[in-house]
Amino acid sequence: MDINFNKNEDQNKLLVSELKKRLVNVKLGGGKIRIEKQHELGKMTARERIDYLLDDKSNSIEIGAFAGDNMYKEHGGCPSGGVVVKIGYVKSKQCIVVANDATVKAGAWFPITAKKNLRAQEIAIENRLPIIYLVDSAGVYLPMQDEIFPDKEHFGRIFRNNAIMSSMGIVQIAAIMGSCVAGGAYLPIMSDEALIVNKTGSIFLAGSYLVKAAIGENIDNESLGGATTHCEISGVTDYKAKDDKDALDTIKNLIDKIGVPNTAGFNRIKSIKPAENPEDIFGILPGSRTEQYDMLEIIKRLVDHSEFQQYKEGFGKTILTGYARIDGWAVGIVANQRKVVKTSKGEMRFGGVIYSDSADKATRFIANCNQKKIPLVFLQDVTGFMVGSKSEHGGIIKDGAKMVNAVSNSVVPKFTVIIGNSYGAGNYAMCGKAYDPRLIFAWPSAELAVMSGNSAAKVLLQIEKASLKKKGEKITPEKEAELFDEIKKRYDRQISPYYAAAHLWTDAIIDPLETRKWISMGIEAANHAPIEKAFNMGVLQV
Repeated sequence: MDINFNKNEDQNKLLVSELKKRLVNVKLGGGKIRIEKQHELGKMTARERIDYLLDDKSNSIEIGAFAGDNMYKEHGGCPSGGVVVKIGYVKSKQCIVVANDATVKAGAWFPITAKKNLRAQEIAIENRLPIIYLVDSAGVYLPMQDEIFPDKEHFGRIFRNNAIMSSMGIVQIAAIMGSCVAGGAYLPIMSDEALIVNKTGSIFLAGSYLVKAAIGENIDNESLGGATTHCEISGVTDYKAKDDKDALDTIKNLIDKIGVPNTAGFNRIKSIKPAENPEDIFGILPGSRTEQYDMLEIIKRLVDHSEFQQYKEGFGKTILTGYARIDGWAVGIVANQRKVVKTSKGEMRFGGVIYSDSADKATRFIANCNQKKIPLVFLQDVTGFMVGSKSEHGGIIKDGAKMVNAVSNSVVPKFTVIIGNSYGAGNYAMCGKAYDPRLIFAWPSAELAVMSGNSAAKVLLQIEKASLKKKGEKITPEKEAELFDEIKKRYDRQISPYYAAAHLWTDAIIDPLETRKWISMGIEAANHAPIEKAFNMGVLQV
């Protein structure tokens, strides 16, 4: 191994180490004191509930662990958006589980909480996955009610989705394991079946204090909306559990009886590990986002037996396209080649840039995968489309538009891995969040932005200098350097993968060695949903 490999390895492993430290902190939710208080009330935490519910020693993936990261500081923060979401297995059936974290503001809903819940429901809808809600929430966080209550993508959309999923035959089971009040009371009761834990679970449209204020009636919360009331008097809930574990055991029994779903029929054979060592990824991937490397070497460490059948290998070389298997599943891979390549005409092409020929190649390959019902995997490390007179005269806008069209209209499931750069229109063409990937996740080395930090800082610096000059200020070289550093520092914070994950622009930041698991579980989930629509790219300017 050369010295660059060793330097890359050290830097990338430090990034993974930082990721793991951050995850440990995130998993504390509202902190150890609030976790202890939850236990004193005889309740498990959200994560303990999910761990107990999911099958032992089975794979699981967490959606949105960093949601809300460094957000709402003036309100005390909202770790993981105050809700834990995992895809895993209950009685060997793949499900998605949504659990309110009562250690974070009593499980109150922040704007990011609603966004994360809607993302969980979106995954359930797209993949026809059973969804389990473990409810323990004080309802809307009132100081921010204007950002969560009335709009289309706010709190009410969740209940609308409950109704839509019911009509689609997607199984929804809810356990009321704590407070469930006001509008939030509709979520469990709009599910197919609802359980309630005796003495700790309660559900009502208005609590005892509001009832007293509104109609003058004196009643305690347990009599108003506890387990006995709703299981024996109102009939609102279907099962009464003695404690958290009893409720979770009941859910396991219910899931165990679900019938086998129809499948999309994606091709899978026995899984074979990569022939090349996946650990090599850390040494191959450069520490700097501007350095070149061979994306083919990354692919070989992600796919079964390191076998990758390239499509149009000698054409459009700044995008790699081809067929492979990941954990036995057949996939079509579209990846940005990050090394400088030479065309058959002897022209040099920059790595990570999409040219007309590479866009055309990717468009054709995406169409082929749709024709053959093969899921698509996008490996992003893209700086954008090629600019300049030669590219414009060659129709780069038209060819780029065709690629975006193919990505947009693809009917096979898409999965996006952001390895390095994810800049500008390149993010869109390579199936960014706006293009409905079933899952989109990043490595710790990822950067998401309109352009790189250096480029953006230079543009913003010119704007700032012009503004200061209009005010009569003199810009010395020292002042200019100070402004540049300040602007770049602010911009770099925004292109961090953690910033993207906090805002749910990605589903997760993962250790690169978990990439195969995420894609495999994602395709397994997608296989629950038969493809009902034909691939059609509509009108194109060819």
